[in-house]
Amino acid sequence: MVGKLYLIPVTLGDSQVHHVIPAYVLELLNQLDHFIVEDLRSARRYLKKAGMVKAIDDLTFYLLNEHTDDSSLEEMLTPLANGNDAGILSEAGVPAVADPGSGLVALAHRNGIRVIPLAGPSSILMALMASGMNGQAFRFHGYLPVKKPQRLNSLRQIEKFAHETGETQIFMETPYRNMSLLEDLLNTCRDHTHLCIAADISLESESIKTKTVREWKEKLPDIHKRPAVFLLSR
Repeated sequence: MVGKLYLIPVTLGDSQVHHVIPAYVLELLNQLDHFIVEDLRSARRYLKKAGMVKAIDDLTFYLLNEHTDDSSLEEMLTPLANGNDAGILSEAGVPAVADPGSGLVALAHRNGIRVIPLAGPSSILMALMASGMNGQAFRFHGYLPVKKPQRLNSLRQIEKFAHETGETQIFMETPYRNMSLLEDLLNTCRDHTHLCIAADISLESESIKTKTVREWKEKLPDIHKRPAVFLLSR
């Protein structure tokens, strides 16, 4: 009998574990001995913070990030093939969404392994929930191009989609480039386009506000180095 692959949520930033992670998820962690993680140090820190009672040095960890070669994925499923359950820990709230992991999940499906997603904080969905924008139809673009010409072109296309379809357009940026992206947004988009900036989601410093581009121009928020999600709507 093969094991099950659990998609395990983590905290967003330094929020309190028991405030955002369901109790049954924390209980499950102590039943697992095998973890596929994006960053070993932060995964070990999270497990300790979440109340792991087992000796963390006795656990087995596999590294899965943007540098992992697809040929390594089969090895990560070996414990499951031997009947052991395993869990994926992400760096971004929930695994496989704007985060490495989907390739391993797809491989698990191909190998007849049951995949079980567990509830937890998703900055993308939480931002959409709180934005007041269309939650029935939306599109997630991930991270926009780093180079300015391509980024500006992407923003024009995203705004065009928003006005033509009525879909909420969602995207992200590396925190230290937030202000640069915001500047491009305000210089590129129409004044009446609505922009939601959701920063530090689930943290004590959380800020989620929706305004028109014109209104944002009056006072820029300080989101430098703060994890943020951006949403555009007509």
